[in-house]
Amino acid sequence: MERPELNPHAHAASRFDVCVQGSGAVGMCLALSLSRLGHSVAFCEPPAGRAGAHGEWDDIRTYALSATSIKLLQQLKVWDALPDDARSAVAHMHVHGDAPGHTLNFAAGLADGGPLAWIVDASELDRALTMALRFAPHVQRVPAPVPAALLALAEGRDGSVRQALGVSIQRHDYGQHALATRVVSSQPHQGVASQWFSSPEVLALLPFERPAAGASYGVVWSVSQARSEELMALDDAALGEALTDATQGSVGSLQLAGPRACWPLQLAQAEPVCGEGWVLLGDAAHVIHPLAGQGLNLGLADVVALCQVIEQRESFRALGDAKLLRRYARARGGAVRAMGQVTDGLLELFAHSNPMARSLRNQGLSMVNALNPLKRLLVEQALRS
Repeated sequence: MERPELNPHAHAASRFDVCVQGSGAVGMCLALSLSRLGHSVAFCEPPAGRAGAHGEWDDIRTYALSATSIKLLQQLKVWDALPDDARSAVAHMHVHGDAPGHTLNFAAGLADGGPLAWIVDASELDRALTMALRFAPHVQRVPAPVPAALLALAEGRDGSVRQALGVSIQRHDYGQHALATRVVSSQPHQGVASQWFSSPEVLALLPFERPAAGASYGVVWSVSQARSEELMALDDAALGEALTDATQGSVGSLQLAGPRACWPLQLAQAEPVCGEGWVLLGDAAHVIHPLAGQGLNLGLADVVALCQVIEQRESFRALGDAKLLRRYARARGGAVRAMGQVTDGLLELFAHSNPMARSLRNQGLSMVNALNPLKRLLVEQALRS
């Protein structure tokens, strides 16, 4: 299918090597990475005042970033530009089943000796990336897509350009919504991330430094749509009490410390993820359940893989060559599918109310917890995501 405004046969006369459409972290990291390789990049800037990919509540999100993602941000000179209180190291993670006494515990040092992850303020990351783009030598901001050898789409899961390219999206709606907010605890978090599976809800508390250093958390609570509406209607004090009850008080008394937002959850995969002169990255290519905290990590791994493919291409091959881009698709296909299957499988496993299923899944947590080699493998896989 030919793109009317970006005909592949007209790219030879283009001023730009790549046009990046998508103003989130994935799109900005791609533009910066391509600039480092010496490619001229047109970066589509959203209209002034437009909110980010998730609307007006971007400032309440926290990302759980893997070692691979941190390495990319360090290479882009962005990691050290973040304020100290905009990132928090995860030293331990406790996963609680839906029966008393059944947990899975991870500790820093299981893999490379570093933290299990870093929790990062979404708005501060966007701010640091935006500043870096201003000084990138080969990046030019443009108000709309322009002709280029390659169109890279990182515009999120609701982007409209994919349909014009003939991309189909396989979606599975979970019938759940994610509620995000920030809380402050009466107890220090000590670098511990916690997650509770309570058929079929999933609650994650991510240790953070804002607004109270050493005692704050980013919250992601996956619940049914009806339950999300109930929670969103509560006042701050009542929602804090609901969160405290959901954690059984194990992390202290929780008080709301920021706005809240809610959005529907789904598993989605674009097909294909590339074609002659175009490629998809991040949520434009794939969406998974947030229970593993791997959404942005998958998108940043897309950036790393695409840049590697471009850097290693034959001298005669154009940036938008379909054969070249299929190398990227193959490099990412397995990891993306595997993570989607893991998150989908875990959610399905804990959704069953059958007593036998409940007993087996909780016993499974305890069994894995006793096997350090298996836990080490799980951590290594997560760190490489």
